[in-house]
Amino acid sequence: MAATLASPVAPAELEVERCGTEEETRGAEAEEEGSPPQPGPVSASSHSRLSKLPLARIKALMKTDPDVSLASQESVFIIAKATELFVEMIAKDAMVYAQQGKRKTLQRKDLDNAIEAIDEFAFLEGTLD
Repeated sequence: MAATLASPVAPAELEVERCGTEEETRGAEAEEEGSPPQPGPVSASSHSRLSKLPLARIKALMKTDPDVSLASQESVFIIAKATELFVEMIAKDAMVYAQQGKRKTLQRKDLDNAIEAIDEFAFLEGTLD
């Protein structure tokens, strides 16, 4: 059974509308009205809006490592963003192989081909076996 992945889409299409709190709604309205951004540290809620992956799940995965006892919101956000960029990069590279096969759906063989062909993915060789 071949594993398939949906073909990558434009970033605007990937964003999911989220229902925010009343404060988040007011903040978004203020941004639309052209008011300057608020100075100060970035809050945890703004990190979740910038990430497409669930930060709570990433934090839980990070804590499964016995060497990690605490994980700051910033570190969780950075790991989430790095993961998004990695997945986007490998998906785009694998999509080239799908298009060569005249397909719009990524298959495992496309990922295998991308891993074999691109030196940056050498650390992944044999992991999908």
